[in-house]
Amino acid sequence: MGAVDYIAIVAIALIVGAAVFYIARAKRRGEKCVGCPYAKQCGGKCHGGYAQVEADKDNSQ
Repeated sequence: MGAVDYIAIVAIALIVGAAVFYIARAKRRGEKCVGCPYAKQCGGKCHGGYAQVEADKDNSQ
C-alpha cells in the first residue's frame, strides 16, 4: 500500500466518522428523523414532510 492508499483510507474514515457524529448529536437533541428539515416538528412522520404534519394537526382538532 502506498501513501495515496493511506490518505484515501483516512479521508473515508473521517467522512464516516463525521456522519456518525452528526447522527448521534441530532438524536441527542431529540430529532426523530435526522436529515429532515422539520425533524423536531414532524414527530417521526418524515415520509409526508411538514405538509403532512400540518394536515395531521388540522385533522386532530
